[in-house]
Amino acid sequence: MERDADILGKYRTVSNKLKKRFLKRPNVAEGCEQYGALAKTLKQQECPQYAAFCHLAQARCEHTLVNPAGETQALVDAAREFIKAEVDNVGIRCLSFQEHLTAAINCYSHAIRVHIENKNMSLAAALCLELGNALQKLNKPGEAMAHFQRAAELQSQSPLDCLVSLGHVASCKIETKDYDGALGVFTEMAYLAQESGGSSVTGKPIGAYCDILARCEITRVLLLMLLQPTPQRIRPEHAQTLEKYAWESSEDNTIAQFLDEDVFLMLQSVVMACQSHDIEAIQAIQVELWPMLSAEQNELLHHVIQELAHPSGEGL
Repeated sequence: MERDADILGKYRTVSNKLKKRFLKRPNVAEGCEQYGALAKTLKQQECPQYAAFCHLAQARCEHTLVNPAGETQALVDAAREFIKAEVDNVGIRCLSFQEHLTAAINCYSHAIRVHIENKNMSLAAALCLELGNALQKLNKPGEAMAHFQRAAELQSQSPLDCLVSLGHVASCKIETKDYDGALGVFTEMAYLAQESGGSSVTGKPIGAYCDILARCEITRVLLLMLLQPTPQRIRPEHAQTLEKYAWESSEDNTIAQFLDEDVFLMLQSVVMACQSHDIEAIQAIQVELWPMLSAEQNELLHHVIQELAHPSGEGL
């Protein structure tokens, strides 16, 4: 209590200096520096929520000084301190109304708005990603999804960055068990990667685009095996994806450009085992396929096997 009173006293001392007085203009720049110094002291004392309030006051001073760069930096500093306070509460299982998290989201949103007003789309997108990652770490993939989607929209002029953000959207949909939605996002990503990632000479995907296409292809196949859409409900583009893995078909030239032959043959075996409901075969394939897949893909493959063994209709 004594420490809280001391902090409040210091905060009020700076605030009083900024009050308008007769024939005397307040020194806003000095007040801004003092709020920053107080915030630094509070961080060292491990009082993140109080440091955040000082950064908010600092942001208001920067706004008065018409310094958008300083304003956004102070807002982001405040948001990060609020996030830290929320993480601390979660760590000690303290009951709360998540007021620190709400304050952090408001600070990030304000900073993003300032960046957009100043045509700094890449910086705005970076903050959307930072907020999305923070929410995901707090086990809130549903809320994180919207911020990753907004980042992708702000990165429309940068295809590779946009694809990375859409990948986060797809991962959030998988976490929330929206498998059909995730399938749609991965399909969108595949089209964008094929359209934007081709070599100017050969037209074949190059560099990071190959990795993204491989991730999209593998995950789409696993999601289709999990969803098991009927012939009447399956979309044409998804039917074409599965046709590539029928025994009669040879390895597609376009797939060979980004997917390893061993992975292709393993996926082909997975598709046929699922279609014949051969659980023992797919479990044997899982052992060999496991090191070739990401953690997310391995979890999907596990769900595919669980769904075959105990159909629940959860993915439908």
